[in-house]
Amino acid sequence: MLLFVTATKLIAEIALLALLGRWVLSVWLRRVAPNAGQGNPFGWLLDTLARPFIVMASWITPRWVPREHWPVVAFCLLLLVWLVALFGKIGLCLEAGMELCR
Repeated sequence: MLLFVTATKLIAEIALLALLGRWVLSVWLRRVAPNAGQGNPFGWLLDTLARPFIVMASWITPRWVPREHWPVVAFCLLLLVWLVALFGKIGLCLEAGMELCR
């Protein structure tokens, strides 16, 4: 069970950092080079990592929510998953002992 909780937490962390990095990169590129195209390889990598989670968030998002807000919904849901996994891991570690959680 600890392996499942740790893996879920890790996947949520990777997706959260990809979404955050995607946002930071887009803000930075708009400030530095407003006319730059979409040919940035780092942007492509972050989009590729975040896209499955954005699509999953679009499945549960109501139709009246604009498409531009789907990454925010995905970020909030992933943050919730990460918090649940964090508290689950803390509970399992307290139950099993700290030596097994290292």
